Amino acid sequence: MNVTKAELVISAVKPEQYPDGGRPEVALAGRSNVGKSSFINKMINRKNLARTSSKPGKTQTLNFYLINDSFYFVDVPGYGFARVSKQERQKWGKMMETYFTTRQTLQAALLLVDLRHPPTKDDVMMYEFLKHYDIPVVVIATKADKVPRGKQAKHAKIARETLNIADGDPLILFSAETGQGKEEAWAAIMPFLAG
Repeated sequence: MNVTKAELVISAVKPEQYPDGGRPEVALAGRSNVGKSSFINKMINRKNLARTSSKPGKTQTLNFYLINDSFYFVDVPGYGFARVSKQERQKWGKMMETYFTTRQTLQAALLLVDLRHPPTKDDVMMYEFLKHYDIPVVVIATKADKVPRGKQAKHAKIARETLNIADGDPLILFSAETGQGKEEAWAAIMPFLAG
């Protein structure tokens, strides 16, 4: 995929603010510090369109990134971050649920997990939530460059087993540092954009 144009169109908190126009959307879900912004930036060859933050839990809105005027990456709020109040977490949960269960143009979700560690309870819940609502899932295991090549397959197996990934759901090892997995990620995403 040759990305020639990418822009943050809106940071939305409620459905009335979601962009219209019927373009397909691919949502990115994952823990607060899993590297969603770095993933977006690497995929579109931009240094900092999606702002990376050393303060996990900063994304508190649904950020719609329009790519090549043809589809959106939608960065949803990260979950599993302890410093956020319970009330805030419930608000985010409601916002995410509303988006995932009612958005007609949502074609697939990318679930980002950290390859260095087994997926968390929150990761498992998120995967099960997406499967429950029949949303196609591609699992992206980030920070692959931090795991020695010889151990990557073992870590991937643990991720696959912990999440209980369904047959046919891809698990892609990805590194925003080295670009590992970038082509595979685009190959997994493209079929959902063809609609």
